[in-house]
Amino acid sequence: MGVEIKIDGLSKSFGKQLIWGDVSLTIPSGEVSVMLGPSGTGKSVFLKALIGLIKPEKGSILIEGTDIASCSEKDLYEIRKLFGVLFQDGAMFGSMNLFDNVAFPLREHTKKNESEIRNIVMEKMDLVGLLGAEDKLPGEISGGMRKRAGLARALVLDPEILLIDEPDSGLDPVRTSFINQLFIDLNAQIDATFLIVTHDINSTRTVPDNIGLLYHKHLAMFGPREMLLSSEEPVVRQFLNAQTVGPIGMSEEKDADELAAEGEIEMPPLPPIPMQLEPSSGIQRHRQREPGEWCRLNGITPPPGSFEGTNAGLAPGS
Repeated sequence: MGVEIKIDGLSKSFGKQLIWGDVSLTIPSGEVSVMLGPSGTGKSVFLKALIGLIKPEKGSILIEGTDIASCSEKDLYEIRKLFGVLFQDGAMFGSMNLFDNVAFPLREHTKKNESEIRNIVMEKMDLVGLLGAEDKLPGEISGGMRKRAGLARALVLDPEILLIDEPDSGLDPVRTSFINQLFIDLNAQIDATFLIVTHDINSTRTVPDNIGLLYHKHLAMFGPREMLLSSEEPVVRQFLNAQTVGPIGMSEEKDADELAAEGEIEMPPLPPIPMQLEPSSGIQRHRQREPGEWCRLNGITPPPGSFEGTNAGLAPGS
């Protein structure tokens, strides 16, 4: 079962440059969350802060009673055993075959014998669809296979938290769809807490239970998927629907003249909220919400056509 991550008042700067400030949110245990944001807003820095690779100037990151932002190196070493991390490019050791890459954390952090290690590695390779490729070198396989190998390595210590940085970078739409389905299937099987950093709007609209948006050095919003996909807040609405009208420009912010020129432009309607991906097994995930549940509970009528195939698109009280 995954664990909760409670972040309060987190701020990080490099020199005089503030990356983000006063970030507060709770990442629910066992759920899939996505963190979005324009390029350069510090999404990868945020992941590094969560695992203690970067120390924030202010704030706390509480995981099972330990504050990652201020704990000792000894305590940090122990807490990191709860984590699995999938880096953008897989971060494979080029001179090792896939088996040895995946086995590396087991050899580094456990006292298991080679027979036990082999059983665990082959189980995780099977889980990500890489059985038969264990003798290949990272340079001999595709980018999608490297990401799956990196995911297998992230899983070998049976983590309770999975941090995933740009899993769709360099992947075509078909491979992106496959890896998105893999995340949902894994969450159904292991109940870990997932936090995925991505730019892919289609993935964001269909994969997570929760969505966050970093913008202009702060957290614009974090909450259930349906809350953000039905939001009228300008930055959230613009980013999640890939619109040109709104406060985000080619640089991070549009200036006052650009925004004034858009004053008479009518925003396009919100697109329908799609159904969330479900596990391939057909068995509902433990933390999965019913389509339209958040909208009904909060008296929100979702955009027309939302949750096609269910009665969840009905207005509250219908």
